[in-house]
Amino acid sequence: MKRSIVLYSCILICAITFAQDRSTQHKETDTLVTHLEEITVIGRHKLSNYRQKKTLSSIDEYLEKSNRVTMIKRGSYAWEPALNNMTSDRLSVTIDGMQIYGACTDKMDPVTSYVDVSNLEKVIVNSGQEGTENSNCIGGGIDLKLPESKYYNSGLKSSLDLGYETNGNYKTTGIDLEYSGNKFYISADGIYRESDNYNAGGDKEIKYSQFEKYNLSLQVGYKLSDTKNIDANVIYDKATDIGYPALPMDVSLAKATIASISYTHTSDTTIIKHWETKLYFNTITHIMDDSKRPDVPIRMDMPGWSDTYGMYSKIKSGTKKHKLNVNLNAHYNRSLAEMTMYPNDPNENDMFMYTWPDIRTLYTGVYIKDEFYINSKEKLSLAARIGYQNNNIEKDSGLESLQIFYPNIGAGKNRLLTSFSTNYLLKHKKYDFSFGLGYGERAPSVSEGYGFFLFNSFDNYDYIGNPTLKNEKSFEINFDTHYTNKRFKIEIETSYFYIYDYIIGKTDASLSSMTIGANGVRIYSALQHASIFNTFLNTSFTIIEALSLNTSIGYHYGKGSDKNNLPLISPISYVAEINYSSKNFNVALQLNGNTNQDNYSMFYGEDQTPAFATLNLNLGNTFFIRENKLVLKYGIENILDTHYSTYADWNNIPRQGRNFYINTSFLIR
Repeated sequence: MKRSIVLYSCILICAITFAQDRSTQHKETDTLVTHLEEITVIGRHKLSNYRQKKTLSSIDEYLEKSNRVTMIKRGSYAWEPALNNMTSDRLSVTIDGMQIYGACTDKMDPVTSYVDVSNLEKVIVNSGQEGTENSNCIGGGIDLKLPESKYYNSGLKSSLDLGYETNGNYKTTGIDLEYSGNKFYISADGIYRESDNYNAGGDKEIKYSQFEKYNLSLQVGYKLSDTKNIDANVIYDKATDIGYPALPMDVSLAKATIASISYTHTSDTTIIKHWETKLYFNTITHIMDDSKRPDVPIRMDMPGWSDTYGMYSKIKSGTKKHKLNVNLNAHYNRSLAEMTMYPNDPNENDMFMYTWPDIRTLYTGVYIKDEFYINSKEKLSLAARIGYQNNNIEKDSGLESLQIFYPNIGAGKNRLLTSFSTNYLLKHKKYDFSFGLGYGERAPSVSEGYGFFLFNSFDNYDYIGNPTLKNEKSFEINFDTHYTNKRFKIEIETSYFYIYDYIIGKTDASLSSMTIGANGVRIYSALQHASIFNTFLNTSFTIIEALSLNTSIGYHYGKGSDKNNLPLISPISYVAEINYSSKNFNVALQLNGNTNQDNYSMFYGEDQTPAFATLNLNLGNTFFIRENKLVLKYGIENILDTHYSTYADWNNIPRQGRNFYINTSFLIR
């Protein structure tokens, strides 16, 4: 039995705060059915992750709590976030405002895979152009916020977390140590996760779905004065033996080091209320291999590396009528990936090529947002971002390979990226209403611009990048309204995106594939336009003070100018939950599912995903032992052992069957 002493942040007390922080004025429920623009993951001194059914949920499970976020799954590890039915290429995903580029050409290492809940205080999810504070994007932004230093003079605290799940023999261990003084703060935490292959419904084993991971972090803060402090953070994340049952290859190593140092000045007496400047660095190593797969046509290794150096300076200022946010940021990234093929015939030479030919990206940009308070009930927000991006191909051999397809390209490419948005909010005691407009641009990703014979197992084509692509451009409209009375809440949220020069692969019949068994070659090109529409209806009804019913239903649509449905667009989705909560106990029964996926895209490799529904039961208890607290979370997922896949499951890989779980967390004060 493997043992690991790791440091884990006190996410453990979610149920405690849930039980204690309730009030008749603001009643909360342990529910998955909620619109979350800001998901509170942990709060180290006022913990409020009451929405989580497990105290030891992964960051992927946390993100799925947002209506607009879905997770694309290629296995049981490192799910790729999608926002507004747009995948990570169209999003800005950052860690505390820091830019990070994945090192995998197959998106097996999204940014979210290199942190854990032990590192984070909250997750901010912003739709469309509201998510451009840290970078240009189309679909929105996800910022994984690190905790701030806290000078409470509370001395030493610690916590211990243990979790076990029957499906996959999944084990989690965590520990946290924290010291807080008047001028000095230090926190060390981490988490260890290990899982065997999981079973789908009907007790069918899903091979190559195992993984092992640990994550360590250290945060140090020193208070220079009442208004100034300096902070340093480092995160080390390492995962090994990661299986991807939906893909032809696995991962032997995914490793990241993320470090930063920041200086913060706060003041209530000057026009500048908050000024933070941060320098950061991160490095990622990701190694794909197929050494554990039997009978592959040809053995290959596919390592990738990504290094990013960056900075930002954020200012928050305000008057009685205005709140102004400014973010000046810049980063420099190196992305390099290789592929080596080892023929079965010992007389043949190994074949080598660059799949990312050492792409260097330099980005500088500025973001400005002004919130103008018209009166006590109305607010108008205006925001803009302008960015300059330069890409350069560093490897001559990589440039020469791409010049086979684009003879006139040079090594460098400059782009100017712009973003504008406005939002009007009207807020009354029982209802509020908001309406927004936006325009944004994004540059092609490293793969879209410079990838070389990247195999996509979803549609079974090799892909080649296109450095001549135009910026992708999006016009958006969004609408959101809430109504609340004493017992009933209802919310409608809607967004529509009209995207010009929509980047997607197009088949080139004149080219031959490199991957054995592939259908052919597609080159990244652009549709003239595409449309994506999302709408949600969320309701909550308090039957009695301790008992509530919550529901959510979503409708989604996506189509390109070529009349084909866009890939990875959700069918109608729904969640319903009944929740009971007393001071030290809560229980919830949840039903969630999708309808039949009728608007699937055969052209892009999709097939029809049948309708499904799953039933889950989760419970929680809180116990007090003097000043210490013990939290117990337990339950059953997929009670009926349904065998199913969703539209977001790569190559229809089935999801987990029946699973019993228990999490226990102990906080020592």
